[in-house]
Amino acid sequence: MARTDRLMRLMDTMRRLPKPVTALRLAEETGISQRQLYRDIATLRAGGALIDGAAGLGYVLTEDPALPPQSFSRLEIEALMLAVGALEQIDDPSLLRAGQDALARIIATLPDTQARHSMHCVMRSWHKPAERPAIRVDPDILRRACWEERSLHIRYLDLHGRRSNREIWPLGMSYSDNTLMLLAHCLLREDFRLFHVHRIEELQEAGTSFRPRRVALLQDYRQRARHPCYAEAAAEEAPAARNGS
Repeated sequence: MARTDRLMRLMDTMRRLPKPVTALRLAEETGISQRQLYRDIATLRAGGALIDGAAGLGYVLTEDPALPPQSFSRLEIEALMLAVGALEQIDDPSLLRAGQDALARIIATLPDTQARHSMHCVMRSWHKPAERPAIRVDPDILRRACWEERSLHIRYLDLHGRRSNREIWPLGMSYSDNTLMLLAHCLLREDFRLFHVHRIEELQEAGTSFRPRRVALLQDYRQRARHPCYAEAAAEEAPAARNGS
């Protein structure tokens, strides 16, 4: 993990856990040694973070009072809590953790009254979790490839039981109650494909950048998806255009 990411994760953990939080608990939550934790605490303090406490006593992160507090309406706070709570339904632990950390960071900067509102929200998101097929590859690799606009090598099993090895340019991911889908430009088919992520058996970073092409590809996909003729063709070729063959 990059040093900056590690320090940010440590700050988020101190915001999220009950105070004071021990060095042992912080080390377990962030996945580092206690020795590294003490160095990171010192680094954060040197950078201006207000962290009270010491080894053996526990730590408390105090937000800088010189910073202007964020202000949200009660409904906005409810909306934020509702959105992050809904992430529990999509079975993506990394994404859920990211949402919870971001929310903890926001709540930590709220005035006391608004922070209390976040602890007593009246809206909840709940529905019976769908039976989702197990994903065998790391979604973090897919996200990183989309963000960095770099190609991937995949081994894919389509709905007809046919396996193929492909190089793809990942463009975006979509979540639903039933499955996670990956929109990509497939170099094997020389066209757009929607892949069921749970049907990707193997995944490797190819490393080739397609950054000069990404914006044009997305514009092309959106235009074709809106065109009636394209929609009819996609419906006729559902196994290829929609199911990732």
